Amino acid sequence: MSIEQNRTKRLENLLNRVPIYINAYTDFGFKKLFGEEANKDLLIDFLNSMLPKKHQIADLTFKNPEKMPHTYNDRKAFFDVYCESVSGEHFIVEMQKATFKNFKDRALFYTSFLIQQQGKQGDWSFELKPTYFIGVLDFIYEFEVEEERRLLLRQVALCDQFGMVFSDKLSFRFIQMPCFKKKEDELETRFDKWLFFLQNLETLDHIPDILNEPIFLKGFETAKIAKMSKQYFTKYERSRLIYMENQAFYTVAVEEGVELGMKKGLQLGLKQGIEQGIEQGIEQGIEQGIEQGIEQGIEQGIEQGIEQGIEQGRRQSSLLMAEECLKDGLSIEKTSKLTGLPIETVREIAKRLKII
Repeated sequence: MSIEQNRTKRLENLLNRVPIYINAYTDFGFKKLFGEEANKDLLIDFLNSMLPKKHQIADLTFKNPEKMPHTYNDRKAFFDVYCESVSGEHFIVEMQKATFKNFKDRALFYTSFLIQQQGKQGDWSFELKPTYFIGVLDFIYEFEVEEERRLLLRQVALCDQFGMVFSDKLSFRFIQMPCFKKKEDELETRFDKWLFFLQNLETLDHIPDILNEPIFLKGFETAKIAKMSKQYFTKYERSRLIYMENQAFYTVAVEEGVELGMKKGLQLGLKQGIEQGIEQGIEQGIEQGIEQGIEQGIEQGIEQGIEQGIEQGRRQSSLLMAEECLKDGLSIEKTSKLTGLPIETVREIAKRLKII
């Protein structure tokens, strides 16, 4: 089955449902729950579930609030909020539904603007407000270290080589949603409840007893598809289709890449193994050496195949991310930097999309 056929099949399975509530991972759903002035109490409660005690939020305001209520066509699912803690301290939060490609670099890129924008002309002492980046990842990122793949919540700060905090003015929170495995009867903390809400919202047909609280009841009411106007429902369906297509494309690309890479790697590994076996056979006996070489070749082939497959899958993801960046209005140069693709490749994508 081709990549296109696989993608179509996945989309049909995902779309042939009539849910009661929106998908919180879509750009529309994410901003509907957390990006509206009327629902800022939802955002405050969610952020407080993972922020330290000293930065528990008493109130917040959206940056450029006049743009928030009608941004459902804007596919950039992120927004900045200016917060005041219960102790009166002011700080900034960048809230983002993170994308699967180069999200570390993207997090640094966006927070750098939040820091630079604090600069003031004239006599300024360079005192900065604390800044948080909070990324909700609905995928498992291919970290360099295997242990990172199992982290549900990763908290990052600026530290020196001894692990001591250099500055607490910049902090990151990365939530890998697929790592959240708790069921309804296992929820303990406020954070648990929010993750369960976000992860299962679209599939729920009733409100779980443990979420029968005013803040979550408001979240469920906000997320009801039946309450949408025809105009907003059309926008939501478009956002949901884009989300499902991207998920299906990413998953199939990785699967196809791994399969193709394993085939190529197995062929290469077998060839190398037989060659090594013949060399060993001179000393150990050709028959025994070839047998050992084939075994080694299979092992090497699988290993190389997986590596090549994952790499091919990542390249497919890079191409998809480049399309998203260009559609979001990023320049060819910035898109190349964020995705790691050559500028010429990005330029060809832009031509195909008729952006240039």
